[in-house]
Amino acid sequence: MTTLSELNSCDSATFVDRLRGIYEHSPWIPERAAARRPFASLAALKLALQDVVSAATLDEQLGLIRAHPELAGKAAVAGQLTAESTSEQAKSGLHLCSAGEFATLHRLNADYNSKFGFPFILAVKGPTGQGLTRQAVISTFARRLKNQRADEIAECLRQIKRIAEIRLNDLLSVQLEFGPTIMQWSEDLSAWSDDEDALTCAYMTPAHRKTATQLLEWMRAAGMDAHIDAVGNVVGIYRCDTPGAKTLMTGSHYDTVRNGGKYDGRLGILLPIAIARHLHARGEKLPFNFEVIGFAEEEGVRFKSTFLGSTAVTGRFDLSLLEQTDADGVSMREALLAAGHDIARIPAIARDPADLLGFVEVHIEQGPVLLERDLPLGVVTAIAGSSRYLLELTGLASHAGTTPMTMRKDAAAAAAEIVLLVEQRCAQAPSLVGTVGQLQVPGGSVNVIPGACKLSLDIRAADDAVRQAAVKDILDGIAAICARRQIEYTLQLLLDASAAPCAPRLMRQFGDAIERAALPRFELLSGAGHDAMAMAAITDVAMLFTRCGNGGISHNPLETMTADDADIAARVLLDFLRNYHSDRA
Repeated sequence: MTTLSELNSCDSATFVDRLRGIYEHSPWIPERAAARRPFASLAALKLALQDVVSAATLDEQLGLIRAHPELAGKAAVAGQLTAESTSEQAKSGLHLCSAGEFATLHRLNADYNSKFGFPFILAVKGPTGQGLTRQAVISTFARRLKNQRADEIAECLRQIKRIAEIRLNDLLSVQLEFGPTIMQWSEDLSAWSDDEDALTCAYMTPAHRKTATQLLEWMRAAGMDAHIDAVGNVVGIYRCDTPGAKTLMTGSHYDTVRNGGKYDGRLGILLPIAIARHLHARGEKLPFNFEVIGFAEEEGVRFKSTFLGSTAVTGRFDLSLLEQTDADGVSMREALLAAGHDIARIPAIARDPADLLGFVEVHIEQGPVLLERDLPLGVVTAIAGSSRYLLELTGLASHAGTTPMTMRKDAAAAAAEIVLLVEQRCAQAPSLVGTVGQLQVPGGSVNVIPGACKLSLDIRAADDAVRQAAVKDILDGIAAICARRQIEYTLQLLLDASAAPCAPRLMRQFGDAIERAALPRFELLSGAGHDAMAMAAITDVAMLFTRCGNGGISHNPLETMTADDADIAARVLLDFLRNYHSDRA
């Protein structure tokens, strides 16, 4: 068995020979990485090899891509693949393709090569290393065929790096301690959904309640004192042996957006449960209570009210929200009572800040920054503030064929102008973003000028002054557009959340733990909102981001991450916990 120690101590020729199969027919990669020995960890070795690929010329990178065989292509049929490629393609059952599947792959290979000039590369062992299904391979192939060439070169290189990571794990007989469990738990939870064909888990639906029950079971099996509170938060505490000890909190949300992904929010619950289970199995205690909270609601899907779980913990839950209704007219109060919750106990959920050491949240990045830098982890500096509105426009519905263009009061045309206003204004400052995510023409008809339109506004920035200035300009612009077009409008504020800077002391300790894992310390902003924003009202907060695959896509079924990244994130959080100190310097 090859070991990291052997790779560090052998001569360069032996080092290259041992790693010959890691990057397909490309010994120049380990040759260049050999000079960076010794490697403090497997993660450091992986990064060194990846750095060589990233620093290579475009011709070298294209040569690396072209060194790989087609999936279920001629080389596979002729038995001419390397041992590594043969094993990988077999893991996804590509050697068992039906005639139809083989014909589809043959056509996709031809189309892809014709468009890009190199073969399609996919780490067919997938995020878990256990293999993608043939249908998943084919659907990914078809989706990526729509990419631009530069984007596809970058994606092929990322896939090659993932293939190399899996091959290195096999070469060194690596057994991931946490990653496979976290990935499997994520898969298990995704089975409960409000929708038959997509993952949707909205507040207090049957799928939501089943998810809470499962989290409760896993917490208790991990040695935690656990319960579900009056708003549906699933709370587990891994207690220390010191009476009166303070508590370090972590967690995230288990509800999802409609047609969402498996890891948004849920990673930040499952990962610390896996750590608690590890500590419990070892009989190891921390010098503080370690509390994991699965917040019941953060996304605002059902009742248009975000951060219900975390605001209850901070003592800022707005009880008037209990009267809000969903699309079916069911009030939040009714939904909670139907689920067996005691609404009178909601105020008692609030925590005393004096009892807390801080709140840390692990979350997928939901963006491409870490992915583009080949980094599995990053430390968040701040969470962007957010202003959200619902805007209703009222014009005049009239005949599309008989109303002159100069006499129209077209609500949809006004909406279109507003969408472009948001895009233009929010392109004017770094970290400022604006989105119209909902756009409707109620009762619209092909031959009727739209008399009404509804749209959402979402303006975010890390700097509150920048965000507020953009909001003012956009609202002023809306007023001007509507006045010019003779459109009436109403504006409803849904959310006005200030930016939440992360605590320097916690950021520093996360960074130290990352460096102890032989990874570079890297800091980045969170453009997405998180429960840590709400928790910042009562304690210091920090966030650890993990890499998000598929170009950084999130809030989407394509949202993905790997077992390796989940594993190293868990090991970094565990190291953070073991070395935590409460100084505020």
